[in-house]
Amino acid sequence: MSGGKFRSGGRDKCRLHMVTWNVATAEPPEDVRSLLHLDVQPPTDLYVIGLQEVNAAPVRFISDLMVEDSWSHVFMDTLAPRGFVKVTSVRMQGLLLLIFAKQIHLPFIRDIETTYTRTGIFGYWGNKGGVSLRFSFYGHMVCFLNCHLAAHMNYALQRVDEFEYILDTQDFDTDDTRHVQDHKVVFWFGDLNFRIADHGLHFLRSSINSGRMNLLWSKDQLTMMKKKEPFLQEFEEGPLNFKPTYKFDRNSDTYDTSGKKRKPAWTDRILWRIKPQSPPAEEEDDRASTSTDNGQDEYPIQVIQDKYTSDMSYGVSDHKPVIATFSLELRKCFDTTLVHVSPEGVWSADQDAVLNYTVQEDFMSSTWDWIGLYKVGFKSPSDYETFVWVREAELPELNEVIQVSLDKEDIPLLGGQYVLGYYSANMQSIVGLSANFQILESKRAVMEGLVPEKNLNGLNK
Repeated sequence: MSGGKFRSGGRDKCRLHMVTWNVATAEPPEDVRSLLHLDVQPPTDLYVIGLQEVNAAPVRFISDLMVEDSWSHVFMDTLAPRGFVKVTSVRMQGLLLLIFAKQIHLPFIRDIETTYTRTGIFGYWGNKGGVSLRFSFYGHMVCFLNCHLAAHMNYALQRVDEFEYILDTQDFDTDDTRHVQDHKVVFWFGDLNFRIADHGLHFLRSSINSGRMNLLWSKDQLTMMKKKEPFLQEFEEGPLNFKPTYKFDRNSDTYDTSGKKRKPAWTDRILWRIKPQSPPAEEEDDRASTSTDNGQDEYPIQVIQDKYTSDMSYGVSDHKPVIATFSLELRKCFDTTLVHVSPEGVWSADQDAVLNYTVQEDFMSSTWDWIGLYKVGFKSPSDYETFVWVREAELPELNEVIQVSLDKEDIPLLGGQYVLGYYSANMQSIVGLSANFQILESKRAVMEGLVPEKNLNGLNK
């Protein structure tokens, strides 16, 4: 699957890195690299980043709808040079959810769909609620749900009610995964706002300072609510061995010294749920479980949490970001792309170019599908240099080789490493990628003074 993949008992293993962070309307820091653990081995395959309280002032929010917001930009600028592409995102006022994947995985991420639910101010205002993003990953349906629930100590029951309402009201177009809980794996995360009950401020701080977080676990409201609510018991969470991530003085690692002196709490959480079997599956350990969809699915998937921690080095917000990393062990339902696409011959801006594509499996293709020319290191499916429609009137037959020409005026003069991607309008995703290939520098580039004549790879001789 990637450099981060290895075989495990007949399954492929994919590395998932998740971040949740209430950014308290702050602008992003210049450097988010330590947040993403970029140099971890084996390397990451998927990044999921959920933010809360992104600046949603009316003028700012409208501008963000027209162009990418500043948080999306900083993550794309950091991850694109590492070969990660933003698959898609969903935004509801201050809630933002971003998914990035290694380029090699893009054709195997299908059936992408997003939705959102407002719970703030009688359900009409989106300052609280949940945004979700679901897709099929090598044939396994997964869903990511980023929530910001009601604040304050006394609203634990309301937080549970809001989460249940989000689960009940969110629905998708695919019949067998109509609801969030129908997916094989659900990741629930965000500023869930659960607090630590009963303990006084002095006891809380002394327990934290002495590293005895376990003294606080029994009074964590989410932990207590899980004992009462069966639907919450289906969600798993790693041990809270990191310091509570709320509330800090900004640009410091000191808990709230303002007049309010908010009690520290684990408001920021990452949990996951495996779709239960019937009869219930036996868990391999307290951090891993397997789904086989009532015994009818021959492709089990396993989720193992590798790390659950926070990053205290970031101070732009009064919350600290929380990070969880997982190993997803799965048997791929398929390993063939829906469309094979490749360049034909030598490409340069001195002549029209030709590409071939072949539909290898039936899918809901459309005359609105297109093939984009991407520079290696592209940031998202819309980050193309140019594109061509696949067919204006009719769709190709299965396994029929189709040739499409690209006008030389649309080919980059300076050349470089590029890749072709077939974008499906119905599936909202790239379903075929060529191998990386070289576009040669053009004679026109020298004539226009863009490159020295000696860099022309012999084309001007």
